[in-house]
Amino acid sequence: MKVLENLKYSSDHEWVKVEGEFAFIGITDFAQDQLGEVLFVEMPEVEDEIEKGSDFGVVESSKVASDLVSPISGEVVQINENLEDAPESINEDPYGSWIVKIKMSDVSELDDLLSATDYEASL
Repeated sequence: MKVLENLKYSSDHEWVKVEGEFAFIGITDFAQDQLGEVLFVEMPEVEDEIEKGSDFGVVESSKVASDLVSPISGEVVQINENLEDAPESINEDPYGSWIVKIKMSDVSELDDLLSATDYEASL
């Protein structure tokens, strides 16, 4: 399983990449491996507010449908429209296939996330 050093992780197997006041959220290599072939990704709408710990979408795979749980709070400013036509890109490149970009409402929530080392140890 690949775990990237420059990202933060949730115990629900989402990753967070921070760029200024914005954060990209996706699912980890471990998560996509457990799900199997990703067939569909249900995403929120742009301008939706998502709250830390709440569901913001669903990843449907050949094995199961799994809720996406937000690791941080904020307003959705962009969704990855490429996933509508090519959801399997999550399997091919989980860290390059972000799901949503949000404007963070509480940067201190990042302190609750796991480092790459801690996430790897939790697996």
